Amino acid sequence: MNKLIFIVDDELAISKLLSYWVKEKWKYDIEVFSNGEDVLRRLNAKPDLILLDIMLPGMNGIDILKRAKQFDENLPVIILSAQGSIEVAVEALKFGAFDYFPKPIDTQRLEPAIKNAIKSYDLTKEIENLRDNVKKEYSFDNIISADGRMQDVFKLVSKILNNDITVLIHGESGTGKELIARAIHYNGKRKDNPFIVVNCASIPRELLESELFGHERGSFTGAHQRKLGKFEIANGGTLFLDEVGELEMLLQAKLLRVIQEREFERVGGTELIKTDVRILSATNRDLKKAVDEKNFREDLFYRLNSFPINIPPLRQRRGDILVLAQHFLDTFNKKLGKSIKGFSKKAIKLIYEYSWPGNIREMENTVERCMIIAEKDIIDVDDLPQHIKASESSDSVELNGALFGDDNIIPFEKLKEESIRHALKVTNGNIVEAAKKLQLGRATIYRLMERYKIENNSKE
Repeated sequence: MNKLIFIVDDELAISKLLSYWVKEKWKYDIEVFSNGEDVLRRLNAKPDLILLDIMLPGMNGIDILKRAKQFDENLPVIILSAQGSIEVAVEALKFGAFDYFPKPIDTQRLEPAIKNAIKSYDLTKEIENLRDNVKKEYSFDNIISADGRMQDVFKLVSKILNNDITVLIHGESGTGKELIARAIHYNGKRKDNPFIVVNCASIPRELLESELFGHERGSFTGAHQRKLGKFEIANGGTLFLDEVGELEMLLQAKLLRVIQEREFERVGGTELIKTDVRILSATNRDLKKAVDEKNFREDLFYRLNSFPINIPPLRQRRGDILVLAQHFLDTFNKKLGKSIKGFSKKAIKLIYEYSWPGNIREMENTVERCMIIAEKDIIDVDDLPQHIKASESSDSVELNGALFGDDNIIPFEKLKEESIRHALKVTNGNIVEAAKKLQLGRATIYRLMERYKIENNSKE
């Protein structure tokens, strides 16, 4: 679609001249106006540029410029003026004009100015669209979950969107810790500023300090020029420290200082640099245990852990397993150009009963693999990886007469786990009734359920 330019000038001769050059020579679409009121009423047509005279009947050009910027702050406006004074140019640029041209207009200079203004506007709109798409992608509506435990996580997250409290997200690998961190950022008050990720486990320790805080030229071998660190780049936004438990003690001390003082020095530098960064961090380690073992600073732990969020593993939120499997099937149908309708009943049973030690990341990779090798319009048992097919016999011990065959020895812990599962199944999740039948105390049942990670679906 061709670009639309508004020409606003009450002098007929100038309007005709501009129309000739802009439309006939430079091939833009145009609309011509002789006063400000008419052009403001047409802003909904979404012009790509306005060529605007300063001296107009009624509302003058500066007032129209201000109103146009209220409608769209990025809309480029080139001011035209017969006055030709520096004061007029400065005033126009102060209120957001893209450029200023005195009359008579130099068309050789005007054409590249128009091209640059429209190119800049297109780039700005593209960036805004990308930003809107990112916000949409990380909205809570787009985080796939039907399980009550994850809904509880979302409720916690909603409490901290518009403040700067430091958050520590704990969860096993693959549970979606970074996804939650991005949702916090892109739904909060810093959403229009940078979200910067640093994986503390993937960067060599000798380089991580420079990665976080930057360095000055010559501060170490290979430092040929100044480098800005992630704390500077993320200024005004959010810094997400993934696998923060892998930081060595020296960096833990520097991180603590930045959190407390909101300032730091580049490696090899002496200048104190102020920073305004919200810190979100994540770990799959037990940091409290690391503190007890003197492997993590206690003061830093409490700073990072101001607002803890725990993401349960997939095996503890079975309500999400089939929902996620269907989501990834839909996603990869589009990506791979396939039209697989779903899963067979046997495949669904295995997917549901599998423990998913790699969590959501493992499921995503598994579904993609299955869809690549599937030859029918459904994913069947034969399409599943061998370890998932093998899990049916190893994970589902049946309590029946054949359990204690001559050669069949079952670990005692497994017997206890399956006994509790069976009792809960028979009593429809009634923990009080299950405790009576097992001749155990209620507190013991709860403790064992937690140990074996057994879901409690009781309505009591």
